[in-house]
Amino acid sequence: MDAARSTLVIVDVQDKLYPACLDPVETVDACCFLLKCANRLSVPAIITEQYPKGLGRTSKPILDLLDNDANVADGGNVVSKISFSCVGEDSFVTKLEENPGRDQVVVAGMETHVCVLQTVIELLDRGREVFVVADAVTSRKQHDRIFGIERMRDAGARIVTRESVMFEWLRVAGTPEFKELSALIR
Repeated sequence: MDAARSTLVIVDVQDKLYPACLDPVETVDACCFLLKCANRLSVPAIITEQYPKGLGRTSKPILDLLDNDANVADGGNVVSKISFSCVGEDSFVTKLEENPGRDQVVVAGMETHVCVLQTVIELLDRGREVFVVADAVTSRKQHDRIFGIERMRDAGARIVTRESVMFEWLRVAGTPEFKELSALIR
């Protein structure tokens, strides 16, 4: 995994959805951790919202880390969608393709067995190298989370942790970026 080739995608971590999921606070924290790393290392991020009129906006701690929390149509980083797969939304695909050479997609969010799974499978089908952050995805039920991760692995996704993402993106110690980001895990 290479920061220069990566895009971070945070799927549907929304106010009316995440409280019903397993480990909701930890999942939001993990997504924030990844977004802080992406921001510091100039990795583009796309945030998606499944039917925001019904499920609300993305969790505020995540939105607070965005330079622009407006919808993609308004120049921001947030894609509203009704398709379970992010790839089913043209604005998501357009945003993803804004950065040529970024063929790796790091995926976090919810729910593991629905929107995350369908997004990952379609990204793999389109030739992307996909990394699913196991400690930054969740579902309402543990078995859905477990088998969603297993299915994504079976389809060809690489299963990683948020710390492994950070260290692979950093590559070396002794840099200002390392000093700043390593403080997040102490």
